[in-house]
Amino acid sequence: MLDKLKQEVVKYALEADRSGLCKHRSGNFSMRDPKTGYVCITPTGVDRAELSYHDIVVIDLDAKVIEAETGLRPTSETLMHLAAYKMRQDVNAVAHTHSRFATSFSILKKPIPAIVYEVANLGCKNGYIPVADYGRPGTPELAERTVAQLKISDVVLMESHGVIAVDADIKEALLKAHYVEEMAEIYYRTLTLTGGTEPHVVPLEELQKWEYPKEIQLLPK
Repeated sequence: MLDKLKQEVVKYALEADRSGLCKHRSGNFSMRDPKTGYVCITPTGVDRAELSYHDIVVIDLDAKVIEAETGLRPTSETLMHLAAYKMRQDVNAVAHTHSRFATSFSILKKPIPAIVYEVANLGCKNGYIPVADYGRPGTPELAERTVAQLKISDVVLMESHGVIAVDADIKEALLKAHYVEEMAEIYYRTLTLTGGTEPHVVPLEELQKWEYPKEIQLLPK
């Protein structure tokens, strides 16, 4: 069932591992099938290096397991994924990572401001990457507090935990998680250079003005 989606989930879960966004058994990934509404999600307790698409679990939005080929349970963070899908109808992919620089700022409960223009690509309506209040992993409280921030951003730092990124496509969701980590590292290095003094940020109104250059003469459609 939904083998193509399962293969996509495994592909980008492995990419996250190889790139260092999360390692071994940390983090989790899912995709929603727009036709059935079913969600293909990574299992709990499996090293990604050993992960097969047969291990991906299919569940519905009520957290009922529909298919588990190898008998594995879905990730303990399942409720957070499902809450994201329920609240954001435009979302069909969720990436949850434990990248180091971003998680460091989540521990400090410190939002990442628009220090570079790339934040405009992350759906940050208020011009910064927000931080969700702490919730114990796997609990409804964690899911509720995290997805509340998805109302204003496609990427969220989870206090003392990690990062969640959402998109219609899992490749783009993971790309957003990469951008978060890169911005977190740039922010960290900038604060190191300034001795902790906050740097200049790109104003929200400036972020909202971006458009494709009219001067570029494209081929006719």
